[in-house]
Amino acid sequence: MNKPNIAAEFSAKINEVLAMSPARDVEKNLKAGLSAWLSRLDLVSREEFDVQAQVLARTREKLQELEARLARLEGDGQP
Repeated sequence: MNKPNIAAEFSAKINEVLAMSPARDVEKNLKAGLSAWLSRLDLVSREEFDVQAQVLARTREKLQELEARLARLEGDGQP
């Protein structure tokens, strides 16, 4: 036998043992509990955060344009 086959077989056996062990159930329960706890927090998704960051950037650009326009208008009106 060559070493890659032994490693693959060993890995398969370990995965099989872990799949049948209570550790898998504990992992599932922990993930479910953590998911439930996080869902109660007031968090936003990464996608929503990115969208809001883009909206904020566009709003800042528009504000700078309006401030520059107002400065030009005020400058024209003064003697």
